Amino acid sequence: MKNYTIVRIGNEYVVRANEKSILKTASRRRAERTVTDAAELLDSQAAPPLSPEAPAEPSITRDPSEIAGDPSIIPDPSEVP
Repeated sequence: MKNYTIVRIGNEYVVRANEKSILKTASRRRAERTVTDAAELLDSQAAPPLSPEAPAEPSITRDPSEIAGDPSIIPDPSEVP
């Protein structure tokens, strides 16, 4: 996390990243330690290798009859007959 700030609000410290509050702690030292730990974890995660070609078919398929009966699922207009 390169773009963050720690601000004191009352008796607490708030860690903000990209103008969004993400963590509230009782001590500034704890806030700094948590930000450092998070940055180390993010740096240690290797990006997954990208396949040269994206699969043409979706990785998960559903039976169309399941979708038709579920009112909470809105079908993609390009897939509607």
